[in-house]
Amino acid sequence: MLASDLSTNEYSVFNATYIKAANDKTLSDGLKEGLLQLVDFVKNIPAEKLEYRYAEGKWTIKDIILHMTDTERIFAYRALRISRGDKTPLPGFDENDYVPFAFANSRSIESLLTEYENTRKSTISFFESLNEQQFLFMGTASNTAISVRAIGFIITGHQNHHIRVISERYL
Repeated sequence: MLASDLSTNEYSVFNATYIKAANDKTLSDGLKEGLLQLVDFVKNIPAEKLEYRYAEGKWTIKDIILHMTDTERIFAYRALRISRGDKTPLPGFDENDYVPFAFANSRSIESLLTEYENTRKSTISFFESLNEQQFLFMGTASNTAISVRAIGFIITGHQNHHIRVISERYL
């Protein structure tokens, strides 16, 4: 299954950007390659750029890395609940409320990458444990219908989106 194989009723219009950014790899390949890609990408960023803001009020690269980790955790949790047949509507979250309380810039890049790697490895393990039926389960998150498999592709596309943003605006 590729991201392009998803039906548009499996995700919201807002998430279409991330589905497209999943680059049409299998979910497993996208998650695994993304792990290596992000770590290699960040390790090649000059240290003085990690806390750089390209404009007032914008996040630093460290903020973005922790944002990706936080978002992945939230989306993996949503996928867990939906894959287990939980029909409870899951609330949205405002990432802009999270960043000031994450204190990413007071942490080393090594600790941020370790946390990201551990989160991604857990995400990979979780999605590899699912059967075909579970991938098709639908639930509600942020007031919209979403499938488990769409969530996986959103995770990979979200990371690809932020790597592109960092490349274009920070480096």
